[in-house]
Amino acid sequence: MCVNVSIVPCPDYAPETARAALLAALEPLGGLGWVEPGMKIAVKANLVARMKPETAAATHPVLVTELCRLLTERGAAVTVGDSPGGPFTAAWVGGIYSGTGMHAVEAAGARLNSDYSVREVAFPEGGTVKSFPCTAWLLEADAIIDFAKLKTHAMAGMTCAVKNFFGVIPGTRKPEFHYMHPRTEDFCDMLCDLAACIKPRLTLVDAVLCMEGNGPTQGKPRHMGALLAADTPFNADLVCAGLIGFEPAALPTVAAAIRRGLCPASASELKISGDPAAFALPDFEKLPAPADITFKKTFPFVNAFLRRNFGTGPKVDAGKCVGCGKCAEVCPAGAAALRKGKAHINSRICIRCFCCQEFCPKGAVSVHRPLLARLLSR
Repeated sequence: MCVNVSIVPCPDYAPETARAALLAALEPLGGLGWVEPGMKIAVKANLVARMKPETAAATHPVLVTELCRLLTERGAAVTVGDSPGGPFTAAWVGGIYSGTGMHAVEAAGARLNSDYSVREVAFPEGGTVKSFPCTAWLLEADAIIDFAKLKTHAMAGMTCAVKNFFGVIPGTRKPEFHYMHPRTEDFCDMLCDLAACIKPRLTLVDAVLCMEGNGPTQGKPRHMGALLAADTPFNADLVCAGLIGFEPAALPTVAAAIRRGLCPASASELKISGDPAAFALPDFEKLPAPADITFKKTFPFVNAFLRRNFGTGPKVDAGKCVGCGKCAEVCPAGAAALRKGKAHINSRICIRCFCCQEFCPKGAVSVHRPLLARLLSR
């Protein structure tokens, strides 16, 4: 039987537990027999911010380390990296390596990426984008492994295997992609193009300790105790959606993948090894749906009214805000600014990308649903 997705128990991050879970998850997909001596393998982890492993913001360093050990034992040359928001430089990314504990991979014979060059990659078959600026280190690899983290996400609802590929785009180039694709549906279509362009050889998902609530950086850790392996990031996301209580169509990345034939409409159509229901958390705390409300292009004033009164958007907690200006720095639309030492979001030009919420170091920005929308949805 050709297995699409494997899910196995991984109750904790002890090295021996992680290694055993990786071997168990990989075995139904054929193991690592495809790895040859001298092969260059890039492990694309989710290193979203300089946050400790216990926050559940990043792929856990023990899992990444044990994967690297399995690969180097087969003679592969392994590089681990990511391009989170911010400058794609040694100083910025190096700080994130340290903060997430990712230097641990060096003990397994792997190295952390130190190539900060960028290459344009043509993707003529793309549905929304025909080329991408990509971090060159990934393109130099013979095979790419997508090692995602299962979390909530303010804009996409869930960040997992497909959304992880936004880390292929250099940090300072990310805002232009948000600005070019302000509608959530269009942005997630672009993410599907990007994942299809990169074509990872293997997808893994760290669902041992997930993040619920105000994800992808300021939420709460939630134990699931699972590790997933998949043949494609699209199939991984389809299964992970169900694990945290989402219907596939409710998640724009999954809905886009289904619409484009990149995965089936239901996880029941996949060949799955293991029992996802044994790990599912139906009460997983989600964020308000990132409503994309459009009427007709001929009625822009109606769209503006609907977005303000029914759409979700970022909300600043002035008590938590320290006036650091990070929100203004990362906002692609120029909607975030400081007023009297506190963050302010201009709702009229905000494109609801939630970069301000994702990168606020104090958790002062949350996802807000207007009162009128809440009342009418009861």
